Amino acid sequence: MTASSSPPLALGADPLAAVFERHYAEVYRYLARRVPRAVAEDLASETFAQAAARPGGFDPARGSARAWVFGIATHLLSRHHRDEVRAYRAWARTGVDPVTTGDETEHVDARVDAGRRASGLPSALAAMTDGDRDVLLLVALAELSYPEVAQALDIPVGTVRSRLHRARRDLRTALSTDDPKGEQ
Repeated sequence: MTASSSPPLALGADPLAAVFERHYAEVYRYLARRVPRAVAEDLASETFAQAAARPGGFDPARGSARAWVFGIATHLLSRHHRDEVRAYRAWARTGVDPVTTGDETEHVDARVDAGRRASGLPSALAAMTDGDRDVLLLVALAELSYPEVAQALDIPVGTVRSRLHRARRDLRTALSTDDPKGEQ
């Protein structure tokens, strides 16, 4: 079979092009909340390049293609962990969320208030273990279910639950001690 007549790459019942169309935007959004946009674009692209390079890596019996690509994205992201922690520390120092840029003067008051309430968030995220942070952000930003997070990270669902519980507890503690008036 020649390259021009080869059949499209199939992942279970989903061709890779369909998986890309269905999930690229949400994989990119998940990554863009954790690293600078340029890095998120690179990682999102690399996620699907790796998916195409290892079509045998997807097993429909283990779960959805969505969780599989989020697993690839999370593993790629772990390689950039040092940069991620540096970005959270910079956010904590400056109070500027690296994901939001541009002229947003009409939202300044809301951002200042939100920044005041969440000033401890970047520090709390930077202080978490990689596993706890990955679970928390896959649930909160990518909106994956517990079974999808378990599949993405190749861990049991019970581990997802315990890591999420620990991460939420740590965030509550960090954010409650950050507000001198006790307001949340």
